[in-house]
Amino acid sequence: MAAKRVHNVINAGHKYIFVLGGVMSGVGKGIAAASIGKLLSARGLTVNLVKVDPYLNVDAGTMNPTEHGEVFVLDSGLETDQDMGNYERFLNRDLSGDDYMTSGMIYKAVIDRERNLGYGGKCVEAVPHVRDEIIERFERAAQVSGSDVTVVEIGGTIGDFSNALFIDAARIMHMRHKGDVTFVMVSYLPVPSTLGEMKTRPTQHAVGALNSYGVQPDIIIARSTHPLDQKRKEKLSIQCNVEVDCIISAPDTESIYDVPLNFERDHFSDILLELLDKEGQPEADLVEWKKFAAYAHNGTGTVKIGIIGKYFDTGDFILSDAYLSVIEAIKFSAYYLGVKPDIHWLNAKDYQTDPAKIEDLASYDGIIVPGGFGESGIEGKILGIKYAREHLIPYFGLCYGMQLMTVEFARHVAGLTDANTTEINPQTAYPIIDILPEQKEKLAHKDYGGSMRLGAYPCTLEKGTIAYEAYGTSSISERHRHRFEVNPEYIGQLEKAGLVFSGKSPDRTLMEIAELPTTSHPFMLGTQFHPELRARPLAPHPLFTAFIKAAVQRSKRSR
Repeated sequence: MAAKRVHNVINAGHKYIFVLGGVMSGVGKGIAAASIGKLLSARGLTVNLVKVDPYLNVDAGTMNPTEHGEVFVLDSGLETDQDMGNYERFLNRDLSGDDYMTSGMIYKAVIDRERNLGYGGKCVEAVPHVRDEIIERFERAAQVSGSDVTVVEIGGTIGDFSNALFIDAARIMHMRHKGDVTFVMVSYLPVPSTLGEMKTRPTQHAVGALNSYGVQPDIIIARSTHPLDQKRKEKLSIQCNVEVDCIISAPDTESIYDVPLNFERDHFSDILLELLDKEGQPEADLVEWKKFAAYAHNGTGTVKIGIIGKYFDTGDFILSDAYLSVIEAIKFSAYYLGVKPDIHWLNAKDYQTDPAKIEDLASYDGIIVPGGFGESGIEGKILGIKYAREHLIPYFGLCYGMQLMTVEFARHVAGLTDANTTEINPQTAYPIIDILPEQKEKLAHKDYGGSMRLGAYPCTLEKGTIAYEAYGTSSISERHRHRFEVNPEYIGQLEKAGLVFSGKSPDRTLMEIAELPTTSHPFMLGTQFHPELRARPLAPHPLFTAFIKAAVQRSKRSR
């Protein structure tokens, strides 16, 4: 008789949920995973969410936002996919670098280990060595988080070559962690307009493809434009070998924050707890979440916000991804104040080609210039900032938006006419914004990936300022992603001309927040950090709330 094989299973009894996509990408795997995390948390379990990105980039930092969406930075400084932002927002807590992985990370770790003779001279192969590295990271994420349940979203779609090893790793974990692994497939059910009937066949094929990996889904989340009827639930159940109660209807919703509530109509958390052998948990506590979701639908009045950006070149369909966290942060604060945001996309390049268009900004209650890199559209942004300052329109600058606000002030108020950032003009007579010395060395060696000032840094606030009043404390921590800073050589001149640096690094060498006093402008403030990365549905960011409050006041005055 063959000897019984014993595996050294880490975290015995820990539960894993793998979320996979079928039929097509972009139908909401990330929101489904985040909603699962939210529901299980509401049932009293601790959850960590893990995102797997199958691309070979080591992290998301070097990817174009118009193609891949925004880069979301964790406290650790790791540059990640935007889904990590949704995870943090739904869970209302920070995640760690162990909760994110890419194929690039995995292969780099395996190759580095091989170069250091870490495999003892073995022939290193994708199977088992790369696959085992993936499994080790899944288990380490669970161990580091100390959670009850780990929810893993595997990016891409079933049948993709790039994510096959991750699915195989999940299959092996299903074998090793008997009874502790659940598979959820998010699949799309089209309703062709010429037929007017919801079709299940693409999902049937997707399940067949998943079966070919040796994986059987326990739950199917059926995404569509319409709710799933009982007849199609039964058809999917029979054809896909999934219990009919485990087919979850997921129609389009007005807000992504309705999704967990929508899932609960199909008793999703009860089904998950039964599959995870975690029955007996308290009823879902979604009181505060329901209040927030109601705010999203029931605001009285609107506030018109213009975002002057530059990531517009691949069409309207990607705008929300390029500035996703900014959009959500605006929503959270607007809902908190009982209004609905009316967000407009303003292309900075238009103001450069037709400066007369700048007058259109008069109709806005608030202006935001978000983060970015490079020369494109910069002078158009500066024109917009100047208009907001001169016409007393509430202005909020994020990272690059703070740097350009400082440049505009230097040019038109402090008398430094040719002031600029050395990112745009290295030869400028007045380098108001300059690169950090250690960053210059990195750029000289073409070390671009993961080489900026990244992650959470402390900041000290000056009393009597907009920033201090918003936070209500003098010590804060915020997330960064940039190379350039306000040049210390010009701080004295700028302050003398009236610019207030209300937030500084604890050693007072780095300028973190710049603002104008309320005696000269209702709200003119910029942050070197990215406050949008810390905004949460149940905890709006104080600076966004202060900005929206100023915009609401302008709206009332206009009416």
